[in-house]
Amino acid sequence: MTAHAAAALSPAAAPSIWRQPMTVWSIAFACVVSFMGIGLVDPILPAISADLGADQVQTELLFTSYLLITGAAMLFTAWVSTRIGTKRTLLVGLGVIVVFALLCALSGLPTPWEGAVNWIIGFRAGWGLGNALFISTALAAIVGAASGGAGAAIVLYESALGLGIAIGPLVGGMLGTVSWMGPFFGVAALMAVGFILIVTLLRTPKDAPRPVPTRLSAPFAGLAREPGLRTMGIAALFYNFGFFTLLAWSPFVLPASFGAMGLGFVFFGWGLALAVTSIWGAPFLTRRFRRTSVLLGAFIALGLLLVVCGFVAASPTALIVCIILGGLVLGVVNTVLTESVMEATDLPRQVASGAYSAVRFIGGAIAPPAAAALATTVAAPNGAITWGDSIPFWAGAAALIVAIAVLAANRRTLHRVDHPIADELEEAEAIGVGDAD
Repeated sequence: MTAHAAAALSPAAAPSIWRQPMTVWSIAFACVVSFMGIGLVDPILPAISADLGADQVQTELLFTSYLLITGAAMLFTAWVSTRIGTKRTLLVGLGVIVVFALLCALSGLPTPWEGAVNWIIGFRAGWGLGNALFISTALAAIVGAASGGAGAAIVLYESALGLGIAIGPLVGGMLGTVSWMGPFFGVAALMAVGFILIVTLLRTPKDAPRPVPTRLSAPFAGLAREPGLRTMGIAALFYNFGFFTLLAWSPFVLPASFGAMGLGFVFFGWGLALAVTSIWGAPFLTRRFRRTSVLLGAFIALGLLLVVCGFVAASPTALIVCIILGGLVLGVVNTVLTESVMEATDLPRQVASGAYSAVRFIGGAIAPPAAAALATTVAAPNGAITWGDSIPFWAGAAALIVAIAVLAANRRTLHRVDHPIADELEEAEAIGVGDAD
């Protein structure tokens, strides 16, 4: 939530966030679990690689399939939800997540079969489809059911987002100490609870207006016709390459002795830092500087951090510090980037968010296996790694240089980005879809 939205919340309205009907809490609970999926597999990547006999490239594809399908599905979620309704879209999304998270877990029972990792990669893709359907409509459902006005609903939604991102790695680490299958079983169970709660508690008013159907081609047309949207999407693509290099490659660089629990605590710190700056850091900066200036500064900061990660890869303590500092930067970028996208075009918010998210997820999908492939390429013939652990971080920094160049070269097309957002609800919808990336 930016300063503009925060300013709109009166002191009297703020406490009402805690006085919500059970319908709202059921959706918020499901939101937390959904956002946990972003970092849930991070602590168990080394365990999956070891137990299933998968190389690092194969294991990193667990991120790629999830992100690629989530991004692709974002192009069509507005078309779906405006035809079948918010509640049905939520339930379909939750149901798909439950099924594919359970299939991921069952891939290891009674013992992992040959090629099981490839099945898990495919099941994670199905998980991404469900996630796209759910997160694209969750905020609208919360706003429709919340008491205390849109402001209270926005704060509640963003709180769920931040909490999910922060505790995802911690839960993954805790359950991962038992088995790499544990986090998958956990998500399936929690999402099943969310499904039941929404079925029983979410009611659509009989007099609710029918949504105006969105054209299937709307996101594609937006990318083709809107230079501001296209510029932000391309910049975000390269930024996401750096983002997911840090998130997905670091678990393989940190010592194996950390185990799933140790990695869970590391990325809990990362997620907590991201949540704090997403909610409070970004508004602080955008009150004082132009959004494009904040983005350029944050891109530079992240690029420098990735360079440092490469040089300190052999020092676990220094690398952990860099990971958590990276979370602080990522929180600012995620919020400000998505706000900027919404101001760069006159397209409906849901259409612009879907188009932008689809482009930016390409970078996130490519980065994890690319990082592992780069590390393998520079390994010494005897299997010892020379600079292999560092090269992926430096590749991520190079991607940030491209993002900076794209943003700086096209800054004239982004003059609208530095104008205030007029509508706090539309802004929150944008942040919700974008940050859930």
